[in-house]
Amino acid sequence: MPPRKVNPTSAGRRNMSVHDFSDITEKKPERSLLAPLKKTGGRNNQGRLTSRHKGGGHKQAYRIIDFKRDKFDIPCVVKTIEYDPNRNTRICLVQYADGEKRYILGPLNIKVGDKLMSGPNSDIKNGNALPLRNIPLGTMVHNVELTAGKGGQLGRSAGTQIQVLAKEGEMCTLRLPSGEMRMVRLNCLATVGQLGNPDFKNVRIGKAGRSRWMGIKPANRGVAMNAVDHPHGGGEGKSPIGGKPQTPWGKPAMGYKTRRGNKPSDRYIVKRRTK
Repeated sequence: MPPRKVNPTSAGRRNMSVHDFSDITEKKPERSLLAPLKKTGGRNNQGRLTSRHKGGGHKQAYRIIDFKRDKFDIPCVVKTIEYDPNRNTRICLVQYADGEKRYILGPLNIKVGDKLMSGPNSDIKNGNALPLRNIPLGTMVHNVELTAGKGGQLGRSAGTQIQVLAKEGEMCTLRLPSGEMRMVRLNCLATVGQLGNPDFKNVRIGKAGRSRWMGIKPANRGVAMNAVDHPHGGGEGKSPIGGKPQTPWGKPAMGYKTRRGNKPSDRYIVKRRTK
């Protein structure tokens, strides 16, 4: 369902839109699958601020998600579709035939009562998890493993879908939502279908307080600071930054690659997302 606009009863709500929660079937989570979630406020184990603009936010409990889908050939039934405060897609509570309950990422158009399964013998059906070897070319998948048995690492956010393009030898070529094309081993698992809540990107936050609920603190501009606090600071009146944009610690802020090179997995990238 598309985002819902709210009545402009205040300036903050005038440009706000909110999620339509009509797909949610249960408000209270499964207690056996909850874990405590401690907030860091952007600080490391020495108490030093290493990630700025974080802090506060609503209290949350972590939902333990089954990214591995490693209960092969045991059917399960979707019991509930729930909201997860830790991610932008929905999650589904599934109960296996042996009685075990697990949370999985909620595929698009999944409904309570649907039967799912994982393993090489599963059908090519929305929500089923199979090795890439058993998935036909052109199929859209999500929650794709990079290392067999490690659990899904690619395609886990709302509305994501990854296309299976080609298979050669023991490798499968995938097209990611960013446009990147990369190879993954055929024995890695992937879940069939697109992830749910694709309209997440269309929701407008509307007011500063809503960002604070999510634990995001204001980001001050460097040009508004004094020269002692930021390389962009100082000067009389509104002054240009002088030189290239920099971080508070003097590193280039635009066009500067921060990704560590020579990763072993780089050789599997066929086409980069950047030009």
